[in-house]
Amino acid sequence: MDSEKATVEHLEGEDKFAKSSTSNASKEDVHPVIDPEAERKLVRKLDYALLPLFTIIYCLNFIDRTAIGNARIAGLEQEIGMQGYDLNIALTVFYVFYIVSEVPSNLALKHFGSIWIAYLVIGFGAVAIGSAFMNSFETLLVTRVFLGLTEGGTLSGLVYLLARFYRRHELVLRIGIFFGLSPCLAGAFGGLLASGLLSIPDFGIVTAWRKIFLIEGVLTTAVGLFLLFFIPGDPTTTKLLNEEERAIAIARLDADQTVKMQGKKERTSLKLVIQSCNLHTIVCSLTFMMINISFQGLSLFLPTVVRTLGTFTTVEAQLRTVPPYLLGAIWAVGTCWVSFRMRQRWLPILWSVAPMVVGYSISVATKNPAARYVACFLNVGAGAPIGPLLLTWATDNSAPDTMRAMSTALVPGIGQIGSIIAVWTYVPRDAPDYRRGNSLNLATTCTTFLFIFLQGLYIMWENKHRDQGKRDHRVDSKTEQEEHELGYLHPKFRYQL
Repeated sequence: MDSEKATVEHLEGEDKFAKSSTSNASKEDVHPVIDPEAERKLVRKLDYALLPLFTIIYCLNFIDRTAIGNARIAGLEQEIGMQGYDLNIALTVFYVFYIVSEVPSNLALKHFGSIWIAYLVIGFGAVAIGSAFMNSFETLLVTRVFLGLTEGGTLSGLVYLLARFYRRHELVLRIGIFFGLSPCLAGAFGGLLASGLLSIPDFGIVTAWRKIFLIEGVLTTAVGLFLLFFIPGDPTTTKLLNEEERAIAIARLDADQTVKMQGKKERTSLKLVIQSCNLHTIVCSLTFMMINISFQGLSLFLPTVVRTLGTFTTVEAQLRTVPPYLLGAIWAVGTCWVSFRMRQRWLPILWSVAPMVVGYSISVATKNPAARYVACFLNVGAGAPIGPLLLTWATDNSAPDTMRAMSTALVPGIGQIGSIIAVWTYVPRDAPDYRRGNSLNLATTCTTFLFIFLQGLYIMWENKHRDQGKRDHRVDSKTEQEEHELGYLHPKFRYQL
């Protein structure tokens, strides 16, 4: 890509402020000179090694999480004696433990390294296999507890690892590919796989919906075992890179820091953990929560919603969930690519939220099946890139490393509160129109649009104040280490719009 031809000494916009300003003039920092061709080759190597792997990991994560929606219309509820709001309770339990695990998991990842991701994948793969042998509502609850604990740190961990390899302006396209593409591919593939598995003969006691959990769990566990040996480590130690590439990778990390750390991580402290809860992280977390109310909720219940739009068989309903996800995959990658080229997150988020407002307006205003199916395309398709963009926006504006680990956990963690709310927006008594759920989703998408618009204005205002030197007093009498720990508060740090 053309934008990756930039050398580390020519950093366009955000990077002109990235040189360290230390209290000791003899330690004045300058950017190391990196051969642009060598840098381009390194980025290409990272793309080929990391993006397919991370996309597969999160695809499996999303498939295992939403398989219960496909299993539901294949007879899960009737066979294990569920009734009323039992499914909603089970989904709520999952998301509670998903949220609880986010921050501890990311701090464990920061300590143990990328091998932690392999343990998580093996964990939720094993839980999916166990889910194939559930025989009561109580066993369903147990599996959802362990699925939440093992899946909770996966997304935040993958984003944190990417942030250790890529520079701020490069993150959006990479996160957009694996996070924006994965749920859509998983939704489409999950529907196709479920319909295919339901069409083949049963084997042993594994019948109907049990085949969905078993096969998906086996695939996930196999990938987790592969990761034990092949997931790349930290850029300072990974065998993926040779010595020359490692030096370039570390120099690229330093280029985005106000104080250079040679790729080293500062010690985790309570002060830095608390500092992570700043205005920008809170806004990204709250808006992610509101988007999840609609996007995750619709993903979990899309097979059920589609089935209410006509007289479809189980397999026909599964297949009709695929096209909205395919549109979402295209929209997600395309929007994140435009955001990457623009070096901006603000406007791409706004123009993705707007079609969701239209989609939920249609869902509320009409009972026409064709129009409501079109609304599913708008809601799923346009909603696909918003999560990746919000998570990237929070990561872009997080420093130092501890805050980056925290923000990549807080945003999806708090965001999953929206998934808990979503579980209770599509309840049985509101079928087939689900007017209450769609009305709530219309309200949250409108509120998201307003919050993002105001946050963009705030960032422009704050960056202008830093340009004018109104935050320079923050480095007075600070040591080099104290300057580094200022992170996003450093007067030479510029927020990514």
